[in-house]
Amino acid sequence: MSEWLLIDADDTLWENNVYFEQAFEGFAAFLDHSRLTADQVREALDQIELASIRLDGYGSANFGRNLAECFRRLAERPYDEGDLKTVRRFAEAILERPVEVIEGVEETLDYLRARRRLLLFTKGHPDEQRLKLERSGLGRHFERCEVVKEKDAEKYRQVAAAYRMNASQTWMVGNSPKSDINPALEAGLNAVLVPHPRTWSLERQHITPVDGRLLVVEKFSDLRRHF
Repeated sequence: MSEWLLIDADDTLWENNVYFEQAFEGFAAFLDHSRLTADQVREALDQIELASIRLDGYGSANFGRNLAECFRRLAERPYDEGDLKTVRRFAEAILERPVEVIEGVEETLDYLRARRRLLLFTKGHPDEQRLKLERSGLGRHFERCEVVKEKDAEKYRQVAAAYRMNASQTWMVGNSPKSDINPALEAGLNAVLVPHPRTWSLERQHITPVDGRLLVVEKFSDLRRHF
């Protein structure tokens, strides 16, 4: 058994973005802007995040810094460090949420690990991601866990080379077109899209289908029909 499945973590194995959305809702209410809608505040935050990600990557701590920067730019009233602490607290609370494993994931991983070699391949803050993996109880299903700053085509080529994967027999499973599907296809791997209704807006991207190398399923448990 040498074929590999690379599997994403956030919003593929467990809920994640919903907690960031809830943190943003709390932030927008605290900002209470008189002219900007919540969507417009979100657009401003997205621009800050796009710039920040290139330097600092992902994770709740960086999200907290981005919220604070957004507050500085948009606040219509005088503020102090206490206000910024309140803003950062919206992000800090994310780590206190329980890890909610998506329905069908546990049983499906148990099924898959008897048939394929499983590698957790995700991006984010390494300590945060490994903590979530530990708290989820899913770590026992994976041979290894690789956490990278960004998942681009070159990173897929590197991980494939490091584990001597046969690209034509290797599949990347995830919910994000930007991080899981398009770069894996570009690197010559196959990909399985498991759509999530609340995928982060910055992870959405048009997918160019590749004959025979792209599979779309309705839910994670559907993988049992294909592997």
